[in-house]
Amino acid sequence: MSRGRGAGAALRPLALLALLALALAGGGDAAVLLQDGAYDGLLLAVHPRVPEDPKLLASIQDMITEASFYLFSATKNRFYFRNAKILIPPTWKANNYEKPKQESYDKADVIVAAPYWKHGDDPYTLQYGECGKMGKYIHFTPTFLLNDKLIAVYGSRGRVFVHEWAHLRWGVFDEYDSDRPFYITGQNRVEVTRCSSNLTGIYVCEKKSCTEGNCVINQLTGLFIEGCAFIHERNQTAAASIMYMQSLSSVAEFCDESNHNREAPNMQNRMCDYRSTWEVIMKSMDFKNNPPLNTTSLLPPPTFSLLQKRDRVVCLVLDVSNSKDGTNWINQLHQAAELYLLQIVEENSYVGIVTFSHSGEIKTQLRQIVSNDIRTQLASFLPTAPTSEGTNVCAGLQLAFEVIRKHDGSIYGSEIILVTDGEDSGVKKCFSDVINSGSVIHTIVLGQSAAKEIEQFSRETGGLNFFVSDRLNSNDLIDAFCGILSGSGDTFNQSIQIESTGESTQGYKQFRRTVTIDSTVGRDTFFVVTWQTTEPPKITLLDPHGKNYTNENFSIDIIFHIARLQIPGIAEAGKWTYTLTNTHLSPQVLTITVTSRAANSTIPAITVKAHMNRDTNYYPSPMVAYAQVGQGLSPVLGANVTAIIEPENGDPIILELFDNGAGSDVVRNDGVYSKYLFSFRGNGKYNLKVRVQVSEIIKLHAATPWSHALYIPGYVENGTIQMNGPRPSVTSNDDIQIKVGGFSRTISGGYFTVSEVPTSPDTDVFPPCKITDLSAKTEDDKVILSWTAPGGDLDQGQAATYEIRTSESPLELRDNFDEATVVNTSSLTPHYAGYKEIFSFKPAAFATRNTTIIYVAVCAIDKASLHSDISNIAQAVMFVPPMDFLTANNKYSVSTIILILFGLLATVCLITSVTLCVLKKRRKCLLETATKLL
Repeated sequence: MSRGRGAGAALRPLALLALLALALAGGGDAAVLLQDGAYDGLLLAVHPRVPEDPKLLASIQDMITEASFYLFSATKNRFYFRNAKILIPPTWKANNYEKPKQESYDKADVIVAAPYWKHGDDPYTLQYGECGKMGKYIHFTPTFLLNDKLIAVYGSRGRVFVHEWAHLRWGVFDEYDSDRPFYITGQNRVEVTRCSSNLTGIYVCEKKSCTEGNCVINQLTGLFIEGCAFIHERNQTAAASIMYMQSLSSVAEFCDESNHNREAPNMQNRMCDYRSTWEVIMKSMDFKNNPPLNTTSLLPPPTFSLLQKRDRVVCLVLDVSNSKDGTNWINQLHQAAELYLLQIVEENSYVGIVTFSHSGEIKTQLRQIVSNDIRTQLASFLPTAPTSEGTNVCAGLQLAFEVIRKHDGSIYGSEIILVTDGEDSGVKKCFSDVINSGSVIHTIVLGQSAAKEIEQFSRETGGLNFFVSDRLNSNDLIDAFCGILSGSGDTFNQSIQIESTGESTQGYKQFRRTVTIDSTVGRDTFFVVTWQTTEPPKITLLDPHGKNYTNENFSIDIIFHIARLQIPGIAEAGKWTYTLTNTHLSPQVLTITVTSRAANSTIPAITVKAHMNRDTNYYPSPMVAYAQVGQGLSPVLGANVTAIIEPENGDPIILELFDNGAGSDVVRNDGVYSKYLFSFRGNGKYNLKVRVQVSEIIKLHAATPWSHALYIPGYVENGTIQMNGPRPSVTSNDDIQIKVGGFSRTISGGYFTVSEVPTSPDTDVFPPCKITDLSAKTEDDKVILSWTAPGGDLDQGQAATYEIRTSESPLELRDNFDEATVVNTSSLTPHYAGYKEIFSFKPAAFATRNTTIIYVAVCAIDKASLHSDISNIAQAVMFVPPMDFLTANNKYSVSTIILILFGLLATVCLITSVTLCVLKKRRKCLLETATKLL
């Protein structure tokens, strides 16, 4: 039976080729290049608040060197690290380090930072994509890199790095599960969740819940009660797997098809449809045209570059040509650039300004921002009127390079903010020089006619790109400037956009809303209002305690139609209410922007990052909008997150993003909110803007990251159990969690481009999305399933029916779903997308009690008979007591051995006593002895 499963089935050949080219060119966010089996450009960055310690740099280099050799062996002579760069924070002393080009902390593959919440020193990878998708970064703590006692806990650092590299680069998952450390096999035996199952060890009970030190079976679940741990033999013969326990000396491989444990309820099986890690790795782009290296020579160790950026150098390059709506454009440009200079750019930065039309002009050389007076002086150089016709982007950029070189003779590591309509056919002349200059180019493009090279400036140099629409009620230009922050990782000095909104307000009508300022921010808080007519609106602002601010308190610029109020000290936490009243008869657009900074250097502010899954898309391929909400390294849960997608023409698209582990959201409760986007207004550019609102007190999530290295409780060596120290408590400061309160945030996620959108409504090409959170449990002889309902179109709307099938083999469901046993679902009607579905049935396989484990999968079908991809495969286990809970390859615990010896000794004593009694013909003695032993 032919099924059009998945939206990818509807992709046109041209779109497929284009997306393949993008994948080959970009490969996610990674800047690491692979050539002839060697990885070049691995970037590791140290957080600015990590104390200076030369031993840390030495440990990083030792780790990568060991990892290179281990990786080469683990990938069967395919990959190794040829070179790596370590970015040293500017807070450390200068030591003739190289100057970075476009490297920054925010772009690092690996970060070294102390966790803000005390969840131990587990190395982990931020990984929220599907199986086979690259992660975002690896995080190590300084303690992990410097404390050698942790080697016994996690294994050698180089081996741990390869474990995390597989998460980051190839999108595989862990083969253990801290929440389900044990499971029942198809043979009705208790096993440890591991891969491979050939790894041996003993069971040890660590808590009082166990009886006399032994692991005890829960008669309801068939699993061990809490407190039982599996302690591995230090000396093993099994070679797999690195994604389970790379710390064992024998482990040198990833689990492959021959030794993969498909019964284990781990993330690798759940996320990757029971494929082994090696099968997933071999399908990655790295394996295309990269066969094993035929070399007998010794693998060279990686080389290292130590980089340090001392100063942030920024040059504004502003298009003042008369090719746009002159006066209105200059007003908007002046408003946004002034806001950037007065409120956004960080203290101690060096800033210069260049303008251009048919030629360029240096408005001011670099000035270091050390006071508000310097900020005001810089703002005085902003353009006030358009100049001549013509646009010469190259002239502006060349003057910017000239300004930057006067700082220290180099362009490396500098930033250029290029604002232009981009209508310049001559950009090709300087394109190569610009992208190879070592400067990061951020582009803000107005209108639809920008040369394609303008967009490439930012993508080739690692800059940000923004698009400004012609909407009068849009804050696009201000939002773009607010989003250009230092990538140093030091969020204490970064500006945070709390609010950004605009509304067309009728004559003499009000525009009234509230914005929440939370306790993590409040320093350098600004309220900025813009308008269109000659006179400002009536402004009323009430703080949480009722203090009233009016026009008299604002600094008002009638020429450029902007009013600004800076709240002295730390702004009061709570709800601020603003009212803007249009004092004119005719309607006009009124906007307000609120920015602030972190209130305390020791408590990180809540921040939001937003992006799409790709910059260029071809219909009908769906896209995904992402928003990451966190405080430091801890995710924030329970937020109301809304994505506003603004096309060049037409009404905005509003999406509510979720962190529920369903649809586009792969991991539940990781602070990453997402939603599919598949309905487009037409071809062209689309802006992404995200609002986050929490009105009540929120609690932060401080659980241990789940793509992390396994904490080893101990080993068995030469018959002796050697336990490591207890794992640090996974807790955080409850006072901080509870007192954060509600908050508001607004962030621009840049723009993306969509092509091949049909002019007229197309046939239904979007099936329901894949169900990714299917779970199964047993109750008596029933299986109870639960999952989140998909939509009729991906994760929106309502599916028509469900198809549920079972099998004793997960591979049959994965590869031959249509041949598996079907479940009667006539009584099951799908709910709307996002609702929880619960369905129970009695599998025939359980009736005979010969089968104790079955696998279940679900497929959703819409009204157009389009089928979703097969869901994740859930495992249902029926416990059939009694059972032998110790597996064949496990040894008895010490206490068990003692009991056995005691029993043998008692038996010997009994036999000896009986023999003596018989010899002495004393029957009474035999009875007395037996009674005592009983």
